[in-house]
Amino acid sequence: MTEHLENVLRRPIISEKSIRLAKENQYTFEVLPRATRTQVKQAVLQMFENVEVKQVDIVIATPKVTRSLRTRRLRTRRAAYKKAIVTLSKGTIPIFEGVKG
Repeated sequence: MTEHLENVLRRPIISEKSIRLAKENQYTFEVLPRATRTQVKQAVLQMFENVEVKQVDIVIATPKVTRSLRTRRLRTRRAAYKKAIVTLSKGTIPIFEGVKG
């Protein structure tokens, strides 16, 4: 089943590790669970101008079990999600415009 390319990238993942990777031209995005490497590459090329994608790595982040802050007995589960680490050979993606590292 084909997805619309503008819906493949859900959101950028902004964390300490992704900010460090952005300095090396690697950007991290949460993607649809059925997204493939080719779809992610095409979506990045469509959404951002003047970029060349060198490599796309896909990782499925495992679900995590946490405890409720109130009772400490109630166990909740965070959903699993799929993320893509996109390496660019040319250009940059303006995700972290206001962040100084």
